[in-house]
Amino acid sequence: MKQIIACFLLSGTIYMTACNDAGTTGENNTEETKYEAGSFGYDVQFLKQHDSIIVLENGDAQVIVSPKYQAKVFTSSANGMNGKSFGWINYKAFTAPVDAHMNAYGGENRLWLGPEGGKFSLFFPKDSSMVFDNWKTPAAIDTEAWDVTAKDAQSVTMKKDMQITNYAGAILQIGAERSVAILSAQDIAQKVGVSFDTSVKATGYQTVNTITNSGKEAWTEKTGMPCLWILDMFNPSPKVVIAIPYKANATGKVATTDYFGEIPGDRIKYQDGVLLFKADGKSRGKLGIGPNRALPVAGSYDAQNQVLTITVFDIDSSGRYLNQEWNTKKPPFSGDAVNAYNDGPLQDGSQMGPFYEIESVSPAAFLQPGQSLTHQHAVFHFTGNEQVLDSISKKVLQISLEALKNAF
Repeated sequence: MKQIIACFLLSGTIYMTACNDAGTTGENNTEETKYEAGSFGYDVQFLKQHDSIIVLENGDAQVIVSPKYQAKVFTSSANGMNGKSFGWINYKAFTAPVDAHMNAYGGENRLWLGPEGGKFSLFFPKDSSMVFDNWKTPAAIDTEAWDVTAKDAQSVTMKKDMQITNYAGAILQIGAERSVAILSAQDIAQKVGVSFDTSVKATGYQTVNTITNSGKEAWTEKTGMPCLWILDMFNPSPKVVIAIPYKANATGKVATTDYFGEIPGDRIKYQDGVLLFKADGKSRGKLGIGPNRALPVAGSYDAQNQVLTITVFDIDSSGRYLNQEWNTKKPPFSGDAVNAYNDGPLQDGSQMGPFYEIESVSPAAFLQPGQSLTHQHAVFHFTGNEQVLDSISKKVLQISLEALKNAF
């Protein structure tokens, strides 16, 4: 697997066939067709009511990108407009009043900045108590539009300049840039290191995310610094299981499992170097794996819809990762590199989702003025013949579909 991941991360050339604005002639002209809820076409039509979305295409594979909504990938399809929409979209958020804490529009791949908690938090005012009333997502990654700087047949690139004051009181001048590129089936097979035939439909895209210290002061242990944080929000089903391979021979605990209270034992297990986490959207819980244990790959399998999802991302095993928990007592550089979240009802019975997330984080950005840090994160979906999906899962996630189906 190391060879597979290295091939993906080191390759810098991406090929794709088309990049069109939604609403232009061709398949993206959806005005006369009504699509079923849950389909990619339905989401294109919905989002066009609120946004001038960009749709990247490569054959049947399509990806919706939104500069207006913080440069996120809203969703993707492996089978055109009629295909299943893989990303979770929070439809009600688009017409709801602006929320003071977070505007959760959804999206199967978005860029946030961390840390969320800890002594260098970007989400809490200086010296405030780390409770929900004081928690606020920075506007640049919550409500403000990003600018398109390049758009061609291969990708779209967006940028945002921002100023954020962190919990330590330091004013951080940050330049952010993010590119999204769709991949052909041949490129997916090459980059993930798998083979599949026409019995399997696939879509895949790579994001390249960069932050630059655009201020005049270095980001140090005294001032604090941000990190790049990529979150993938997917639609759950009763049969979704997240699979995260990890270094079984490393020292220390495998995972942090008590972000929102300890995850019940019937929802998490460890099997031959793979952490398994039930992701049905019915019980709120989050876990994380530190850089000493993390591998640059995670995924999930939805047995109900026969969708295998794989994410591949950068990991720096010797990097210093920021603690994101809502307290200032833990060491600030004791954070996780890979996270997973399963949504569920709050104590009052309300629920944002349901959805589940797979997340990757960059190391802390110790940057001098003008220096930059880049973090890559790619998403792949495969659907169709389960025998072929099984071979992909075994090779990349190190576990069979049968084991995933019978995990819980």
